Amino acid sequence: MKQPLSEEKVFKDPVHNYVHVQDVIIWRLINTPEFQRLRRIRQLGTSYLTFHGAEHSRFSHSLGVYEITRRIISQFERSGYKDWLPEEALLTLCAALLHDLGHGPFSHSIEEAFAVHHEEWTCRIILEDTEITTILREVAPDFPEKVASVISKTYEHEIVVNLVSGPLDADRMDYLLRDAYYTGVNYGTIDIDRILRMLRPYNGRVVVKESGMHAIEDYLMSRYQMYWQVYFHPVTRSSEIILRQIFRRAKELFQEGYTFGFMVEPLRELFGGEVTVQQYLLLDEALVQTAFMQWTREKDPLLSELCCRFIHRRLYKYVETENLDLETIDEIRRSFSAAGLNPDYDLEIDFPTDLPYDVFRPEEGFDSKQILLLDRQDRLREISEVSDIVRSISGIHRGRYHLYFPQDRLRQALPRLPLSVAEIFEKQHKN
Repeated sequence: MKQPLSEEKVFKDPVHNYVHVQDVIIWRLINTPEFQRLRRIRQLGTSYLTFHGAEHSRFSHSLGVYEITRRIISQFERSGYKDWLPEEALLTLCAALLHDLGHGPFSHSIEEAFAVHHEEWTCRIILEDTEITTILREVAPDFPEKVASVISKTYEHEIVVNLVSGPLDADRMDYLLRDAYYTGVNYGTIDIDRILRMLRPYNGRVVVKESGMHAIEDYLMSRYQMYWQVYFHPVTRSSEIILRQIFRRAKELFQEGYTFGFMVEPLRELFGGEVTVQQYLLLDEALVQTAFMQWTREKDPLLSELCCRFIHRRLYKYVETENLDLETIDEIRRSFSAAGLNPDYDLEIDFPTDLPYDVFRPEEGFDSKQILLLDRQDRLREISEVSDIVRSISGIHRGRYHLYFPQDRLRQALPRLPLSVAEIFEKQHKN
């Protein structure tokens, strides 16, 4: 049950103007150490090394997702839609606010390095011995489990999950707007007011009034452009590669029994694969960057060099190629080894892909990945059936191979590489 604050709290926000906090539980959750930690986790990982304005945090994004969700629910409740249950408002707002609680330093990069998933950590922080858990249990004994089930997409009412995680959810709408604002690009500037006005609860899920189709087309195109111009920017991918290599090398050294000149508790447990919630919550970007700075002076030359590259932004260069088969990859790796390079660290092959919108298959029926339009006769149609624009980008997997390498060492080794391999790195445009 919602418990209104005696006086509404507001956060001034550059994207939504204001974030309105009207409930005691939400205000208390924001002020927990677990949520405040998100101030120390960047929203866009290493993108600040490409777009210098991209310094915004998971904290501000989480507030934004909460605010969009609050606006949608307020509209549903004002309109009195019978398909929306007002008693689920607090649950939805809590899930929206807390959905990114489990992100670690540099967000998705650390997940790839250690095969961890932020959703799992989010649920652990919500369910285990934390201030978040204590506050949620004051609502109801099973309330933390309900919030966790929304985040893990297992909650019984799909409409609640739809609002927090779906093809047209508050999470995506906020990060498109926020990331565009802080990176200085225009691709993500969607007409959010129009989109929110067109949303309807219908038959247990969120749908869009058909007259709002053009705003949704713009949203999907913005998402497509943001992925290729910002999230998959090759310079950002280079910094992510070096970050993962640092973690990989440090983990290798740890498992070999290497004595680090600098090591702190949560990193030790992270490398050992046994991290408690309380230790995980000590991990933030300030701590990791402190470790990297100290490791620039480590005795292991590879770890030291990788940390210097990351800290001082001496990133790997790259070449693009349309086609790259396994035989060619094996030849490049063998040639690198023969030329005195380390193919495990001096070569990374990246193939970023994104699916702008999932293909609709009429024989399979509607699913949770698709955006449904509600026409004037209360009939549902999937958007790609109606929109030529959406149909044109449905199912598209775009991508090129990028080969990343340390330019200084490759330049020295180039005369020792076979001509067929050397040409790959000489003919392509370098960043």
